[in-house]
Amino acid sequence: MGRAALADLAADPAHAAVLVDFDGSLAPIVPEPADAAILPEAREALARLVGRIHRVGVVSGRPVAFLADQIDLPDVELAGLYGLVRRVGGVDHVDPRAEAYRPAVAGAVETARERLPGLLVEHKDLTVTLHWRRDPARQAEVEECATELSATFGLAIPQQGRMSVELRPPVDVDKGDAVEALLEGCDRACFAGDDVGDLPAFDRLDFLRESGALVDVCRIGVRSSEMPDDLAERVDVLVDGPAGLAAALHGLADALSERRRADP
Repeated sequence: MGRAALADLAADPAHAAVLVDFDGSLAPIVPEPADAAILPEAREALARLVGRIHRVGVVSGRPVAFLADQIDLPDVELAGLYGLVRRVGGVDHVDPRAEAYRPAVAGAVETARERLPGLLVEHKDLTVTLHWRRDPARQAEVEECATELSATFGLAIPQQGRMSVELRPPVDVDKGDAVEALLEGCDRACFAGDDVGDLPAFDRLDFLRESGALVDVCRIGVRSSEMPDDLAERVDVLVDGPAGLAAALHGLADALSERRRADP
């Protein structure tokens, strides 16, 4: 396992997938979500993998429009809002179960902004994230507000994030579902992530390997000062921040180049 498992993807790139999280994995953690930007080395690594491996994808809680602008690689498949929206070939596919909740999410956004002055209420079209990073002492206030809003507007139980909670439509989908949907035609895969929202993706890779659907998997944890304690126990290898992940992906691209040169 570990780095060897990542290198194993090069053994059969025609049936392999490289899937990664965005915030904290491809992009450094920043105080304001709007300021997040993909690390240039990470984007370069993704670009090197496109066309050399069956599928390259990004699975994130961000809207797909944001991901598309940041990554700017049309052949990288995008799963946004934890899989509620997918962009394939430039076309967005929205989970129809979530569409009916747009008014509820908009109502939650308006109410949250009234109740949480000074804090960021991030409207992501089909979801809303309430952040307390600007004032960590208000965490309990934000969490209480989120719980009340979920009940008032019929949204799912708030999901914990990095110094935030997110309200979503009550649709049973997470990063594990998004990852599995991107693995069609693949029998080996890796996923890289750094937060609690990435744990279902790691768990799904485990399940698919144990069920025989995947031959090899590699779970990559991206280390940061805000990494949840149990993430290290759920991965095969830890890398140091987005720069460490970029280096690992460049290593895979190098291995694929060497394999291509070695083929007759």
